[in-house]
Amino acid sequence: MIYTTASLALIAFGIWEALLLFGVLVLLFGAKKIPELAKGIGSGIRNFKGELNAPRDETTQSTEEKK
Repeated sequence: MIYTTASLALIAFGIWEALLLFGVLVLLFGAKKIPELAKGIGSGIRNFKGELNAPRDETTQSTEEKK
């Protein structure tokens, strides 16, 4: 795959972009809401990973065996 300079610029994410994004988030949500948002995102990711690794229950296994 051949990448042009313009497409590489869209992929590059440096420290200035991260600071700009953080600044916009602080302006939108306020400094007190950001830790709450991060905690919510983290717990959502943990729940998702837990569901992926959890063993299937008997009803799901029995319906899949019939197919």
